[in-house]
Amino acid sequence: MKEKFWLTVAALSGVPFIMVLGNSMLIPVLPDIRNALNLSAIDISLLITLFSLPAGIIIPVAGFLSDHFGRKAVIIPATIIYGLGGLLAAFASVFLKEHVFPVILAGRVLQGIGAAGTAPITMALCSDLYQGRKRSRSLGAIESSNGLGKVVSPILGAAIGMITWYAAFFFFPVIVIPVVIAMWRLVEEPQAGQSQQKISEYLKSVTTVFKNKAGLLLSSYLAGAVVLMVLFGVLFYLSEYLEQQFGLDGVNKGLVLAIPVLFMSATSFATGFIIKKKKSLMKTLVVAGLVIMTAALAFLPLAGGVIIYFIAISIIGIGTGLALPCLNNLITSAASREERGMITSLYGSVRFFGVAFGPPLYGFLMAKSTGLMFWSSAALALATAAIALFLIKTQSADTQGQSAARTKKESGKVLQFTPEPAKKPES
Repeated sequence: MKEKFWLTVAALSGVPFIMVLGNSMLIPVLPDIRNALNLSAIDISLLITLFSLPAGIIIPVAGFLSDHFGRKAVIIPATIIYGLGGLLAAFASVFLKEHVFPVILAGRVLQGIGAAGTAPITMALCSDLYQGRKRSRSLGAIESSNGLGKVVSPILGAAIGMITWYAAFFFFPVIVIPVVIAMWRLVEEPQAGQSQQKISEYLKSVTTVFKNKAGLLLSSYLAGAVVLMVLFGVLFYLSEYLEQQFGLDGVNKGLVLAIPVLFMSATSFATGFIIKKKKSLMKTLVVAGLVIMTAALAFLPLAGGVIIYFIAISIIGIGTGLALPCLNNLITSAASREERGMITSLYGSVRFFGVAFGPPLYGFLMAKSTGLMFWSSAALALATAAIALFLIKTQSADTQGQSAARTKKESGKVLQFTPEPAKKPES
């Protein structure tokens, strides 16, 4: 039974793993693509933005479809579309002599549309399948696989980029095949996961969830967007910094870029094991993660050496790894199965928006001042921590859970001892 659990989690984790490759694997080769196609820094950032922005827009639609037709019915076709988008970009790079970049961007848009129906829906499916400790562990594993993808992708992207600047685009359709097969064969979706509500009733139910848990949902959405915007913005800056200041390129640059993300991945996996069903602990770790990121970001402009610089960036990874698994649990637990796809998808949408705006925003701020870039990021992270502290309410939920458990236990005692008084008179 335990082996089946981890086998299913491994299949589920493959989806966010390949999705994160869609952005992270290109970061080490962005300078090579820019030089090959004679692009500006803003132009090259569109490779990230036009993947993430369409995904963020389409994700709520994918969430709605998954609530009504099933999670796998959305995840598998979406993963295939993601692969086809990579194939379009790859063939444009090889066979087109004019208008290469616009067609590559079209391929990235197609990939983003496919990505909309993958990782967020996988989180919803994971919460459909498991509860309690298994849910927190599986969601921690999924966030860890997301982080592992970020660890592997700079190294993998740099290594593949040594072949040619467009080789990474060919990799996407290839890696999709085993993931689709694993999802199809190894993951058994609960039949009750499909909503039978009419559209009007469904939208009313989603609206009710937002009315009842607006503080938790909106602050969690904001935290997820900010955390990933900062992470991808820092990685975008770091890719340029390593090449300009140290002449690092290829696999060496990929290895260095992997350092902060490795800390994030390891922290995410560990966090999934310790949080269990403790929502108050989840809130504490979200706030703590954002405060840790704030401190590291504020310190970065003052860092005097390369080693201290990378320690600070790795601490940002630790803060991210503390916050994201807790946010995943808070979001997926906020709604029942019938509305979970939409609620989780909206969370995935804002995460993609964070990733989309990170590189161009940091590219703009880099041109102004690195101090302004890091200190404004620190201020944003601190403000987000304060919002999470005041708006994420967990005490009432924990109290209700304990009360329900106590009532159930007491009901069991009543049922167990009720027959005894009836027997005493007979004796």
